[in-house]
Amino acid sequence: MEIPGQWGKNWNDNSRNPERDGIHFMKIKDKVALVLGAARGIGREIGLALAGAGAKVVLTCFDWPEDAHAMQEEFARRGHDFLAVQADLRDPSQMEDLFTQISERYGRLDILINNIERGGMPVVHGSYARPANRSQWDIELETTLKAKWLAVHHAMPLLKKNNEGVVITLSSIAGLVGRSGPAALLFNDGYAAANRGVSSFTETWAREGAPGVRVNELMLGFFETRHTEKTRGWELLSGKEKKALLDHILLARTGRLDDIVKAVFFLIEDAAYMTGGTIRLDGGYVLGGEQVPPMPAGILQDVE
Repeated sequence: MEIPGQWGKNWNDNSRNPERDGIHFMKIKDKVALVLGAARGIGREIGLALAGAGAKVVLTCFDWPEDAHAMQEEFARRGHDFLAVQADLRDPSQMEDLFTQISERYGRLDILINNIERGGMPVVHGSYARPANRSQWDIELETTLKAKWLAVHHAMPLLKKNNEGVVITLSSIAGLVGRSGPAALLFNDGYAAANRGVSSFTETWAREGAPGVRVNELMLGFFETRHTEKTRGWELLSGKEKKALLDHILLARTGRLDDIVKAVFFLIEDAAYMTGGTIRLDGGYVLGGEQVPPMPAGILQDVE
């Protein structure tokens, strides 16, 4: 299944009227989109989908050079219009240079996919007090929170130029549940605290961007390349621990990348009256801790 072609076809149907009752619905074709953390996983899949829908995409990478090289090869092979930039986005000067390159190459920015984070897993890292984790706290806070702020700070002037912009910040339900329940082995304290902060930023950015820039948060649960399958931490869990987490998810499965792509396209193209909001895409994990008991019979006498 080629996600870019699939979403480009389904979400950019010519029969769709982009102007209905005075409401403008964004069309992705020919827009410029910046996707942070695009070397692999969620960021890469979103970047491919946007490019497949006709967007010009700017892709950032920092770690994982082999994945970054493969990402560039794939975008080039498909003939997409893209710019790949290697940068440590925790560094204000490198973030500034990124936006200079965007301005020089495209002269505009329409969409920001604020997908940058680093979350240590307790099952992998253990306590922050361990000598091996001297920098782990700073990495989690600087990447998951500070870099997101820097991205929006630099993006907002460009987004406002066209009076039509979209920011989607990816966050985690770790900001709600913290290190508790079955998630306690996968969500670290600093990562959870950083994600709680993202929700505050979302509301501030929505106020700053209004009315021309819509800013929303996509809060993710457990996905195949994020916290679960295809991650180092997931393989360290016992079968019993994995089952406990899956049993806590109302839909009884982890998320797929196409679940995220669908939500991203909705927020870009269709959510014309939504800003400062949060979509929680977690399969019902947050709700799964409590069961609904059978309704009691009650003590009142029935009246005929």
